[in-house]
Amino acid sequence: MKASLLLALVCTAVLAAGARADAPREPEGLVKKVQEYAQKATAMAKTAFSMVQESEVAQQARRWLSDNADLAKQRLAWLKEQLVELWKRTPVA
Repeated sequence: MKASLLLALVCTAVLAAGARADAPREPEGLVKKVQEYAQKATAMAKTAFSMVQESEVAQQARRWLSDNADLAKQRLAWLKEQLVELWKRTPVA
């Protein structure tokens, strides 16, 4: 996925350069525009990556919760049994 985004960034920069080629007497302006487009594309790619990472973390958390829900229920049931036994052993004052 990273390679395809890098390719998209390069293509964006090339297209931006081609679009601005109508002013060949101003190569510095052209270079600045290409850099601006590349920076914007990079920022968008970083945003997309962070959204994907957040989504993956959420999926992992949901998976962990679903995998461990039964274990948590078992431990709560065991704890309840222990509390009941402890309550039975406690003398009434």
